Amino acid sequence: MASAGKPALDDSRRATGSPKMKARENAKDTLCRNVTIYGRCRYEDKGCAFNHDPHKVNTAYQSDSSNSKRRLNVDSPSFTPSLLSSNGSSPTTASVTAKKAATISPKAANAAPFQPRILTSRSNTSTPSGRAETMTPDWSVAEVQEFVPQGFDATHMASLQGNGNGGVPSTSPFDPFVTASNPLSAASAVGPVQANPFAHDTATALGGATFFTGQSGFQQPVQYHLYAPIGPHNQNTLGYQRNVHDLFLPNDFREELQKKAAATLQTLPNTQLPAQVDYFHSLVPLDLNHQKNATIFGFPSWVYKAQSSKDGNFYALRRLEGYRLTNEKAIRSVQAWKRVCNGSVVTVHDAFTSRSFQDSSLIFVTDYHPLSKTLAEQHLGAGNRFQGRHSPHIPEQVLWGYMTQIANGLKAIHSNGLAARVLDSSKVLVTGKNRIRLNACSIMDVVQYDTQRSITDLQRQDLVNFGQLIVTLGANSPSVMHNPTKSMEHFTRAYSPQLKNSVFWLLNGMQKDQDRNIDVFITGISSQLMSTFDSALHMDDELTSDLSRELENGRLVRLMTKLNFINERPEYEHDRQWSEHGERYFLKLFRDYVFHQVDAQGDPVVDMGHVLICMNKLDAGSDEKITLVSRDEQNCFIVSYKDIKKALESSFQALLKPTRRLH
Repeated sequence: MASAGKPALDDSRRATGSPKMKARENAKDTLCRNVTIYGRCRYEDKGCAFNHDPHKVNTAYQSDSSNSKRRLNVDSPSFTPSLLSSNGSSPTTASVTAKKAATISPKAANAAPFQPRILTSRSNTSTPSGRAETMTPDWSVAEVQEFVPQGFDATHMASLQGNGNGGVPSTSPFDPFVTASNPLSAASAVGPVQANPFAHDTATALGGATFFTGQSGFQQPVQYHLYAPIGPHNQNTLGYQRNVHDLFLPNDFREELQKKAAATLQTLPNTQLPAQVDYFHSLVPLDLNHQKNATIFGFPSWVYKAQSSKDGNFYALRRLEGYRLTNEKAIRSVQAWKRVCNGSVVTVHDAFTSRSFQDSSLIFVTDYHPLSKTLAEQHLGAGNRFQGRHSPHIPEQVLWGYMTQIANGLKAIHSNGLAARVLDSSKVLVTGKNRIRLNACSIMDVVQYDTQRSITDLQRQDLVNFGQLIVTLGANSPSVMHNPTKSMEHFTRAYSPQLKNSVFWLLNGMQKDQDRNIDVFITGISSQLMSTFDSALHMDDELTSDLSRELENGRLVRLMTKLNFINERPEYEHDRQWSEHGERYFLKLFRDYVFHQVDAQGDPVVDMGHVLICMNKLDAGSDEKITLVSRDEQNCFIVSYKDIKKALESSFQALLKPTRRLH
């Protein structure tokens, strides 16, 4: 049984016996697989051509390693940098010598990755210190550090970069507007920055910073929008708290201007007024009441708004009904009032007589201030159906503002050798918030021309009328001067002693115990003049800030005008030189991208912010790319705003060329 099974075992071993040599010349140097598997080969003495001594194989391999270095095979050692260390420290000479003959170590996976020398300044990973000290820096745009505001906390950069090793050097804050004196010096510069990338002058940026840029060269205009808020800033709002209204005038200010414009253009179609008064037409009455009042001028007066046929501007016409001119010199006295140019006095332009109203009337032409009221209408309830209702008390600061403005107007009038002669609450206009102007001052010089009275007495009378006007406003009653004692008691209780003393001084203006004129009065209220002047400066700053919001809107209007000049011109519909298949085609798609967007439900998107952003980027020629899709969704373009701007300019210049006609 045993003998019968043994040949079967021998056959199985013979089936997996020693491999036969298949034309291999180096079989004697190859270790037999039986030695590797079983530890010995039973065919060693029966003709096996392979090597059966493992020690002989290692010796032969070491002797032939020098001959195989020049050939590329599987056993060739991997490339190992000469300065690479396994633990990140500086390598020694012995370790470098040992690495040359050994293969790559498993610890080499923890080594720092290879980085180009140009990107060293922008890298956040660690680099060998010995290499960095001997490297000569070469300036390039890639070495300019990213813009970091002064005082920026560099500790937040680690979380943004994803690791805690790299970050912005915290030795000194980075200032992008400070250039180094030597752009090739690396260690002494401000941080790693070698040039100012924000400077328009390249020579200045490379050669050093100077206070004045080169004036000889041409400086390109700015190619970006200038929506920079100009102070003062009253509200500290965050970015997400702002809206599109911050780019334009305030709504209340815009509404006020629009109302004034509408009042200026108002017409009265069915009217009994004359169609033409000298060179004025389109008369509109401005009086709130229809009762004749001749208490001030001695003649009933009416006020109209009219448009001039000479310059097209609008003026206010004050008509004195039933006046007959007896002296030609009387009307010539208005010429002196044309020289009075002051912000607190309504400018007088002309005076003439007319019979257009079917009588003899005297017409005075002055500036027209739309939607203006008188002090009587503003504070005393004149012309109001609730006239008997008690009016609110005028604050003292507002009253001081009125006094300084009236004093300013009187000084300009008295400096020209004239007198106002009319200081009544019904003849002082309120043209804005706490903004007043003296009106109808030249009328008495014409009406009472024959009255012989010195100009000094008239100017003193102006001071008395000035004081009576302030007392009337302070008491909130137009008839308060009929009882001066009671009115002054009320005035004393309501206002400060300085205001009371100033009013007393004005009321005693006719006394000749001392020199009383408007200059002395202005000297006495100089402290209040400074307060009013400061308020005027604040108002000027606010108006300048509001105006700056509308500064760059003209640029967007010009861009949209050019865009609509180019798109879909019917006269060039069949002109191959003006085809919409070229650059003018994606200008048409850009118009749809800006103005004709729809949401997911197919509803139109009306977003002013999207329009402003797109037009500003187009104006700047940004490198940002957008996707433009045709209306049939068959064509798609990926273009930048810079390309669109170039196409817009070239198409507009082609449009300005002489007209091309197809024949």
